[in-house]
Amino acid sequence: MSQRGVERVIGRLVTDEEFRRQFAEDPRKVLLEVIGCGCGLELTNLEIQALASLDLRSLARLAESIDPRIQKICVEGLKP
Repeated sequence: MSQRGVERVIGRLVTDEEFRRQFAEDPRKVLLEVIGCGCGLELTNLEIQALASLDLRSLARLAESIDPRIQKICVEGLKP
């Protein structure tokens, strides 16, 4: 198992709003894209299944508790 890969995905899910939105739409697809992006992330099939089944409401609550200075927010759709 690649604990480091799991930690990286969870960290990104709670700090990157756009990634979290994409994950909510199709978790498995997003995880496979992350693995295939060439960034050195490795996940086993078991880890993919476990991550894909994470409770999105819990992730959102955790994200809300993180200091905004270390969050990556999505500004898409905001008018200047």
